Amino acid sequence: MCRNIKRLYNFDPTATNEEIYAASLQYVRKITGFNKPSKINEEAFNQAINEIANVTRELLNTLETKAEPRNREVEAERARMRAAKRFGTY
Repeated sequence: MCRNIKRLYNFDPTATNEEIYAASLQYVRKITGFNKPSKINEEAFNQAINEIANVTRELLNTLETKAEPRNREVEAERARMRAAKRFGTY
């Protein structure tokens, strides 16, 4: 599951709320072991996702770097190349 959490920091354009939410959802799924919680746990599950998303957004907004922002298309192509090499489809 956690392999689906993508790096969100130092990209141009910055991470969207949807990307932050998706990473938070994956994190909560991983630590709880639930893909979808039961009705009794649904409120706590959703609250955790929202709180983690808020903390993540705050963290990303306060971090500083001198490095140039990463380009999403370049990073996606690098990931495709790594996958092709790893799985023998190159």
